[in-house]
Amino acid sequence: MTRHALDQSAIDRVFREESGRAVASLVRVFGDIDVAEEAVQEAFEVALRRWPETGLPPSPAGWIITTARNRAIDWLRREGSRHERHKQAAYLQAVQQPAEAGTLEGHPVDDDRLRLIFTCCHPALAPPAQVALTLRLIAGLRTPEIAHAFLVPEPTMAQRLVRAKSKIRAANIPYRIPEDHDLPARLKPVLAVIYLVFNEGYLASEGDHLVRDDLCREGIRLARLLVELMPDEPEALGLLALLLLTDARRPARTAPDGSLVRLPDQDRSRWDRPLIEEGHDLVRTCLRINRPGTYQLQAAIAAVHTDAPTAQDTDWAQVVALYDQLLALNPTPVTALNRAIAIAERDGPAAALALIDQLDLPAYHLLHAARADLLERLHRPTEALAAYDRALALTTNATERRHLHHRRATLEAETR
Repeated sequence: MTRHALDQSAIDRVFREESGRAVASLVRVFGDIDVAEEAVQEAFEVALRRWPETGLPPSPAGWIITTARNRAIDWLRREGSRHERHKQAAYLQAVQQPAEAGTLEGHPVDDDRLRLIFTCCHPALAPPAQVALTLRLIAGLRTPEIAHAFLVPEPTMAQRLVRAKSKIRAANIPYRIPEDHDLPARLKPVLAVIYLVFNEGYLASEGDHLVRDDLCREGIRLARLLVELMPDEPEALGLLALLLLTDARRPARTAPDGSLVRLPDQDRSRWDRPLIEEGHDLVRTCLRINRPGTYQLQAAIAAVHTDAPTAQDTDWAQVVALYDQLLALNPTPVTALNRAIAIAERDGPAAALALIDQLDLPAYHLLHAARADLLERLHRPTEALAAYDRALALTTNATERRHLHHRRATLEAETR
């Protein structure tokens, strides 16, 4: 048999892009997250052996789901008691019946991954566990990547994930979108995890590439489904607007050689105008509703950026005013850092540096990168080089590291 030019990196790419859909599909069928995860993992192990010989199938995702489903059924037949096997067979027969198109327990949305997000975001789970489990199951992030995002040791995160899945099983948390009256109470963590799925795509925490297009698309798709589910909820509209306005800049974020291009240096003619127009329409809808929230304010900030034909034309006074409102609603160090960066453009780098130096974010590489930039603008090269070194020590994305290395090397050459 002819061996195809297919290495593990290609299969890893399929895993990153399709594992979330496969796990969500199997959770619907079997009602057990562990069974679904293990079956999907086994299916990819089979793919590692077969695909280099046979090549990618026409539908890699369909192949993985079918193979994983068959593996799970085989396992249940071997391991389950006679009673459990009969119960499982009846359940499988039921779920294989075609559902009414376009409906889900009375809702107009039928999507496995959105159901799985609502399951992960059940109030019985602590918020960190909700987010971590969703990043694992929907975004396909590995445990070390999630541990890095939460700034905790890998064994600690592994235990959190195990406990979260056990809690879902022990509490018999249903795999479904909640009833309408339960949606508002579940909205905040669902918004957060959809945003984090998109954000992991827009700025990958690890790897050689700055962007994971698949997760950007998935975050926007899930945000659209949430708006369809809750069309009058302004924060759902705000989240969708934020993702669209952010994603509109994605084509200009990297140069042809794959290097990072900062916002002030981007070719704005490459921005996606239809996405910007749709995002602006959603922001205007939120303004009419007049129930401001954190995602709406972030979307409004993104709208100001996309309004400006050049970086110099940005209305930084309006950006700072919006950050003032956002900080009042969401007083986090990251929000304060972003506000300080805007202050640098309105009031100068010295004012911003004074604010940043009050923040407690020692392990956040973007804080040190921002300090380096401000110190460089203040003609304090020795301190700027040290800040670049600290940012580089904390940066795990290869594209970001190359960008910071380049800026540091340029500064060092200029100071010789």
